[in-house]
Amino acid sequence: MLLAFRWLTRIFIALLALGAVGLLIAYFFLSRSLPDYSASYQLEGVTGDVEIVRNNANVPHIFGPTDADVYFALGFAHAQDRLWQMTMLRRTAQGRLSEVFGERTLKIDELLRRYDLYTLASQSVAAQDDATKQALEAYSRGVNAWITEINLNALGRGAPEFFFFTNEIATWQPADSIAILKLMALQLSGQLDAEVLRARTSMLLPDNRLRDILPDAPGTALAALPDYASLMPEPPPGGFPQREAFDPLSPFKPAPFAGASNAWAAAPERSAAGGSLLANDPHLDFTAPTIWYLARLQFASGGVIGATIPGVPAVLLGRSDALGWGLTSSYLDDQDVVMERVNPDNTEQYDSGAGWKDFTSRRSIITVKDHDPVTITLRWSEAGPILPGSHYNLATVTPPGHVAALEWTALSANDTSMTAAIRLMKSHNVDEAIEAGRLFIAPSQNLMLADKAGIAFQLIGAVPNRNPAHETQGRMPSLGEHLQNRWDGVMDYDTNLRILKPTSGLLGNTNNKTTDTAFPNNISFVWGDTHRIQRWLTLMKTREVHTRESFIEAQLDTVSPVARAILPLIGADLWFTGTPSPAGTPTRLREQALDLLAAWNGEMNEHLPEPLIYAAWLRALQTRLIHDELGPLADSFIHPDPVFIERVYRNTDGAGKWCDIIQSATIETCTDIARIALDDALLELSERYGPSIETWRWGDAHEATHDHPVLGNVPLLRYFVNMRQSTSGGDSTLMRGLTKGTGPDPYENVHGAGYRGVYDFADPDSSVFILSTGQSGHPLSRHYDDLGVLWRRGEYIPMSLDPELARAAAVGVTHLSPVPK
Repeated sequence: MLLAFRWLTRIFIALLALGAVGLLIAYFFLSRSLPDYSASYQLEGVTGDVEIVRNNANVPHIFGPTDADVYFALGFAHAQDRLWQMTMLRRTAQGRLSEVFGERTLKIDELLRRYDLYTLASQSVAAQDDATKQALEAYSRGVNAWITEINLNALGRGAPEFFFFTNEIATWQPADSIAILKLMALQLSGQLDAEVLRARTSMLLPDNRLRDILPDAPGTALAALPDYASLMPEPPPGGFPQREAFDPLSPFKPAPFAGASNAWAAAPERSAAGGSLLANDPHLDFTAPTIWYLARLQFASGGVIGATIPGVPAVLLGRSDALGWGLTSSYLDDQDVVMERVNPDNTEQYDSGAGWKDFTSRRSIITVKDHDPVTITLRWSEAGPILPGSHYNLATVTPPGHVAALEWTALSANDTSMTAAIRLMKSHNVDEAIEAGRLFIAPSQNLMLADKAGIAFQLIGAVPNRNPAHETQGRMPSLGEHLQNRWDGVMDYDTNLRILKPTSGLLGNTNNKTTDTAFPNNISFVWGDTHRIQRWLTLMKTREVHTRESFIEAQLDTVSPVARAILPLIGADLWFTGTPSPAGTPTRLREQALDLLAAWNGEMNEHLPEPLIYAAWLRALQTRLIHDELGPLADSFIHPDPVFIERVYRNTDGAGKWCDIIQSATIETCTDIARIALDDALLELSERYGPSIETWRWGDAHEATHDHPVLGNVPLLRYFVNMRQSTSGGDSTLMRGLTKGTGPDPYENVHGAGYRGVYDFADPDSSVFILSTGQSGHPLSRHYDDLGVLWRRGEYIPMSLDPELARAAAVGVTHLSPVPK
């Protein structure tokens, strides 16, 4: 027995030793791709000595003798820190994910091939001005220089992920950068989803109930549209949309996750220090690392600093000494679904409204790892690509004998958005920046500007020119054989919404409705916010003048205006209803919850139970209100809509009818439904977080999910590559943390501000910014998540153009020089 024990001990120790040796070997190879920030390189493609000074937050400050050298160094730095992310963005745009991930991503690749974004990006290279072409070419040389260094010096394949997947890295091309901008346009466009949802819902509900569940933003009323089925020659097949499993590799986002953001500005007369102020925080899906990368570029015309996207040679959000610029999603309706009638005698033709016309067709082969290649036929009408019914649930709204085409401004082979981004970055004042926006095509954005003289707002991006007689006003799919449903080009840039020198001295946008102009000049019927803007207005009105600190305070504000508006309505007949019930009963738990909510100020603080009770109550309430009318379609409404709930509880236009459950004999009141929904919510929370309501914490449910899109679901590895942080805020707070809305963890924070910046032109070097993760994409780097800790605490790092400050305590200075001749 003793001998056996000794041998078992020896075997155990040997296995531990082998495991340790294996870990050391793995660490050695994986760490080879950690860049040495203090190295010197002699490279082809630079004309003089270049310095990449990485400050103590690993933000590169790039100094070179020419602008081309600066772009080269930016490409080099991007590739050092984010090469895997860049190659994944490129593969996604090309529709080539399945070469790496097999059948898992086949549907993603198929749809991206139909959009043909990469072909359009390649064609758009020729449309750029000479300065932008030179920037793209220099940037590409910089990326490729680092790839060459990896191959020559065996630098761990460039990133740890390349050990788990393919290690083939194609050279970077100018078209790759333009394709990434087009991919961003895809991620930020949710109008197609909205059209299909409205069409399907209109076939189930009368118009007044449709206005409840899909309400317009408060403002000018809209004349009723016909229901979708009445517009079609034959009834669409109907049926209920199927919710597809979410894949973190997919760029196709449901409408609620199609982008959001905040931006506000104060003119010098509204600033305590006498200089313009600007704050910006764009909201996108959380990933590890974040899509954003901080950088400072020193051009011949001056320095710029801010947020870049790896793969794109431009500071997209940031400032120079003279100008600050920020972006918010405009919610422009830049997509229309066109139902093309197919010639029954020749399926290669469609009815253009002026006769039969041939589809443009070609074959495309998708290589699938470990499977046979898949060949698909790409077809385009004059409207755009033909999309199969298996995507976006189009089959449920496509009438017999028709196919769905997508008309979209981003599908341009002459897309000059990259030129616009480069010109914007180098603008010296508001007027130059607005002129730069003239060349921006997609994604449409609200451009918020501030210079030393004042502030401005400009809608940028191509705006479709729709016929006033359009049958659905672009709100639902329409028939292509009716010519009034097709676009007549785009509108003149000078007609886009523009605000110069506002009399109030303040400008702000939280994706709220920006214009009451009637169709077809109304920009959109679908907006991303109806309540956050009210909270912003409240904060702005509390001060006559503002400071950098007051703008930061607004960015980090976690008070929910929805909670303040909705809770008194839904709980009106539930507060303080009599003698307390016995301890341990559901009624007593409800009374405890109501007592807490009655004293709550609406702050979505991570340490409180009230935000969790409120969020669960609203979620259960909307489910109770809509499920009997909509059936399985109710699953498409994943977030409670405060405008809908307010209409119901104010009985606007008879909306209180939603409270009666159709299938029951009893006529339920809205008070009944509110009480039942609260009990539903408390039962759910008790089962998940225990019976003691005082111990519940919003932050336990509302963790920010900075997950690695590839390795984030791999057992064991996910603990090293994912970042989870308890966070405050919620769906309708200025510090927005949009909840997942589905699955076993519906309150997870999955979409928010990956970048925050506040620029102060009274003292530009006192400006600040922050990322939600770190600068590096390498999980073994200390800069993989170091900024995320500051971001969670609401802290920032200096956004200074002072070169000496950058050099102070720098983590390294990389020297690039030309190869001696």
